[in-house]
Amino acid sequence: MALACLVAGGCATSPGAPVAGGTVPARFKEAAPSATGPHAEAQPRGAWWQAFADPTLNQLITRADQDNQTIQVAAARLAQARALVRAAQAQRMPQLELNSGASRLGGPLINAAGGGGNLFSSTADLSYEVDLFGRLAQASDAATLDAQSREALLQSTRLLVQADVARTYLALRANDAERAVLQQSISAFRDTVRLTQRRADAGYATDLDVVRARADLAATEADALGLARLRAELEHALALLVGESASMFSLPESAHAPALPAIPPGIPSSVLARRADVSAAQRSAMAAQARLGLAQKSWLPSLELTASGGFASPGLSDLFKMSMRAWGVGALLALPLFDGGRREAGLQNAQADVDALVASYRQQVLVAFKDVEDQLSGLRLLADQAEIQHRAVEYAARATELSASRYRNGSISQLELLDSRRTELRNRRQALQVDWARYQATVGLIRALGGGWDTAGALAQSAAHGD
Repeated sequence: MALACLVAGGCATSPGAPVAGGTVPARFKEAAPSATGPHAEAQPRGAWWQAFADPTLNQLITRADQDNQTIQVAAARLAQARALVRAAQAQRMPQLELNSGASRLGGPLINAAGGGGNLFSSTADLSYEVDLFGRLAQASDAATLDAQSREALLQSTRLLVQADVARTYLALRANDAERAVLQQSISAFRDTVRLTQRRADAGYATDLDVVRARADLAATEADALGLARLRAELEHALALLVGESASMFSLPESAHAPALPAIPPGIPSSVLARRADVSAAQRSAMAAQARLGLAQKSWLPSLELTASGGFASPGLSDLFKMSMRAWGVGALLALPLFDGGRREAGLQNAQADVDALVASYRQQVLVAFKDVEDQLSGLRLLADQAEIQHRAVEYAARATELSASRYRNGSISQLELLDSRRTELRNRRQALQVDWARYQATVGLIRALGGGWDTAGALAQSAAHGD
């Protein structure tokens, strides 16, 4: 009964409902007070990735939905669970069997009765277990809840794969954007090398100045190669996610930045109902509760009704003659008395299973709240960081421009020019990393909220925020 209260609390939509040993907060701590628009609980589980308005991403996730092997495994597990439901439901139906057999009879009693010899039989046997105490119905309920848990796990697995595809793809595009910045920096460093070499030839710079410029150029080229290696790894990871051989998969480079949607989080109590992993944990706990009921009812009597009809004959040639007809009806009432503690051990095992799965459900609820709060705080702080970082880029670019002009005029040393270029490059890369971290946090928030989104609404929110 305690589980029923816990489960009810987990599905409640009103703030302050009991769940996971505490109360559901009225709002997320890290949510912006100004967040408007349709809340998460109002959104269907749909093509949330379309909010990023990237055709390549759309194609990749469609391929993953069809060919990802992790999703295929989860789908097979669901089919297995549904088959077990049908098997449990079949136990509540009458069982009809056709039996044929042959036996050799013998022994003092048989011979005294003059019945020694062969016996051939062919009968139809009907049996039906009366569900006196709802045991069979409860077994069916437990199997159904297990199937519902598997269905929720399939949804959770599909969302996880979709989010992994989105995150990996966005990381690859971030890599492309950063490599583009590095290529610009490499071009600038090459200009610096050529300028320094001309100044050295004219006697206005030293060989040390030339070596320094070449060292910065080589270091930047090495960074570009490191990013190229990382891009190859990201591309291979995408191939695995979409169910394709890494040797046959490739994506062309692009510095295009997808749209960045603004996602309103809604309220915590409703978010819980959207999380497929929370739903799966809940259904598993409820199934364990049903199995505990089964273990408790194992001490109760069972009643089975039987009926049979057919033919029995000492000779095979006479088996199907009307004179050889035979029939019978019966009832079997079984009451367990002593089993050496087997049923008691089964009951203890079922109770421990309930305790473990209830604790797992409570933990999953807490994890769900944490996931949302993590992504909300990340998005809020990243937005502030991005604004400041872009100002730093503007200042660094201006400083480099002034340094280059003064170096040509001989007003500053080469070290000052190189330092300005390094600072600008560092700030540009940091700005890109912050910008693309916002994409990753947005995907993380959608996943934490249970997936699914009104893409038009999300894009409108993004435009309203000026992203």
